[in-house]
Amino acid sequence: MGKIPNEDKITEELVKRLKNIYDPEIPVNIFDLGLIYAVEYETKDNYLHAKVEMTLTSPACPVAESLVEQVKYVTLSVPEIDEAKVNLVFSPPWSPEMMSEEAREVMGASGAII
Repeated sequence: MGKIPNEDKITEELVKRLKNIYDPEIPVNIFDLGLIYAVEYETKDNYLHAKVEMTLTSPACPVAESLVEQVKYVTLSVPEIDEAKVNLVFSPPWSPEMMSEEAREVMGASGAII
């Protein structure tokens, strides 16, 4: 598979949009929490397909289905992306070390134990 034209720009836009999705119990967006593990692209019949691999802070997360749907919706909102698939994985399991420095600061300021 060759490089997708404008892949960096598309990914930058997708990340910007993913940063608008928050776990309702945590004051940090899902990207900075480290819940997005990978984004891959593939062109099929001139359509751009995106596959997002993500996890949850806990396998028992009560909003799991909602978060997955939000990620799919936001991925499809990027104009260049025609199809989106979101795979929910639990290996490797999420841990606080996966958070960005910004997320750690927000969590620390909110009094959360990290």
